[in-house]
Amino acid sequence: MSLLPRTPEPEVMDSEQEARDYDAMDHRDVNASLCVDLLAVRPMPRVVLDAGTGTALVAIELCRRIPEARVEAIDLAEHMLARATRNVQRARMGRRIGLAKMDAKATRWPAGAFDTVISNSLAHHVPEPLALFAELWRLVGDGGVLFVRDLARPEDEATVADLAARYAPRPDVDATDEVAGMQARQRDLFVASLRAALTADEVRAMVSTLGIPARAVRMTSDRHWTLAHLRS
Repeated sequence: MSLLPRTPEPEVMDSEQEARDYDAMDHRDVNASLCVDLLAVRPMPRVVLDAGTGTALVAIELCRRIPEARVEAIDLAEHMLARATRNVQRARMGRRIGLAKMDAKATRWPAGAFDTVISNSLAHHVPEPLALFAELWRLVGDGGVLFVRDLARPEDEATVADLAARYAPRPDVDATDEVAGMQARQRDLFVASLRAALTADEVRAMVSTLGIPARAVRMTSDRHWTLAHLRS
């Protein structure tokens, strides 16, 4: 049980600077790990929803690994989607990744529209995450998988500081003022996200109301929880 109260972030990160700073962070290892873990549960995803795609880096990584995959990637932030469009075009994935501005808590698709529904680092932005989990679960078809990963809120400020020291961008003494400023903002974003995150126990309590067993939610690193569940 975390003793640190949850401090929600804005639901939509929609400034050009936030999108630029987020896109410039090194997400490669985290994104690769997410795809490896997803494919261990769902080896051949075909029709995928990526909810809260940000700048589409996870969608691109998944399509590189699975040539048959087609992804609908949604986000509410226009500046994130603008960056996502450039990333998708640069990766030459325009025919395989569709991008749309859409609320992941209330989508236009019918129930069971996807064989794979993924979301990375979205839940901590949502004031009422149960609505997000309910909608994502609704969209999973029979035999499909829901795979959600996000940061876990630490127990206390000392742990926040420790995680920031280990994983947030470190100030570079040789950096230009512009780069140093970006690194400081990236560090602040990471710390704010930790404080806004849910604990694994909070997620278990929410998804159990949807018929998803508590055991589907596990701590999968020192700073992430993962919800992975197949719809039978």
